Amino acid sequence: MRNGLPLLSRRSAVEPFIVMDVMEHAARIEAQGGHVIHLEVGQPAAPAPLVARQAAAAALAAGQVGYTAALGIPALRARIARHYAERHGVSVDPERIVVTNGSSGGFILAFLALFEPGDRVAIAAPGYPPYRHVLSALGCEPVLIETRAEDRHALTPERLLEAHRAAPLKGVLVASPANPTGTMMDRAALTALHACARDLGLAFVSDEIYHGLDYAFPAVSAVEIGEDVTVINSFSKYFCMTGWRVGWMVVPPGVSRTMERLQQNFSISVPTLSQIAADAAFEGRAEMDQVKATYVENRRILTEGLPAAGLGRFLPADGAFYLYADVSDFTDDSAAFARSLLDAAHVAATPGVDFDPFHGRQFLRFSYAGSGPDMAEAVRRIGDFLKRG
Repeated sequence: MRNGLPLLSRRSAVEPFIVMDVMEHAARIEAQGGHVIHLEVGQPAAPAPLVARQAAAAALAAGQVGYTAALGIPALRARIARHYAERHGVSVDPERIVVTNGSSGGFILAFLALFEPGDRVAIAAPGYPPYRHVLSALGCEPVLIETRAEDRHALTPERLLEAHRAAPLKGVLVASPANPTGTMMDRAALTALHACARDLGLAFVSDEIYHGLDYAFPAVSAVEIGEDVTVINSFSKYFCMTGWRVGWMVVPPGVSRTMERLQQNFSISVPTLSQIAADAAFEGRAEMDQVKATYVENRRILTEGLPAAGLGRFLPADGAFYLYADVSDFTDDSAAFARSLLDAAHVAATPGVDFDPFHGRQFLRFSYAGSGPDMAEAVRRIGDFLKRG
């Protein structure tokens, strides 16, 4: 205790998830009557599939909503396993499926199960901030590997081996499509990276939360490459179910019981209504593909409109719903630039420093998960903002 206050642990001293701070700032502007165009957060503007909402409503009307098994409702686990046969041509035993509290819950379970305090885990930069924050809070050491344009901003075996030789790694985490870049890894690239990790004895974790939102080519799942992988996915993005907080993992054979024990103690189970809705969501793919078509159009609006507005350089947008734009012609402080853009133009964007300690001061991430009219209006406002200097 100090001055009557508890001393906080060193592990709790993680950096903020800056996009959430941007959202809070935007909310204050909106509370004062401002109209903010939200390009900062990866949250679909569309609702969950109608069949999912109807299933949850029916279950709620039927009466008591209680706990489920820690690993998830058996029907949902079986349906997720069937998804891999339908979409990826791979037979996955439902026993390898773990239903989680969003992908966030999956990362916590995976990192606890796979890594000891002090273990070094490789992740790409730019990359999703909570990867490194959660690893740090659990006492692990995130090892950020700077990606390069010549590698299309994806991890390569060469860079992974280089990091391992500098100091031994215990694992590697990859994402395809990636946040914030939208970059995807094709089968050859993912296979080569997995082979390198296997040869080095590293745990291989694949974040596949943006699967289904692929434009350049169909996304490849790590379950197609081998059984020694841990895959993390979610209903948040393709199925537009962010607030339902339901995701899943595919774990190596024999690991489910470990995940079950952890989940039993951490959260007992995932919310039942969310699981029921998620099971039904697979029957709403036609509706979700229509939503995906709006992302394709939004992507076109930004990739054509932003260069005309003054932002002509961005990383490959193969998938997901982000554009990672170079703003170095206008600033060397993306956080200050994002604040000015929000205050002056009421366009919310996420500064690159949230994703990349190497070059993030030169980038902004724009999410195109919103409506087409919002994308067009954002381009207009950004152009006016840049002209005003």
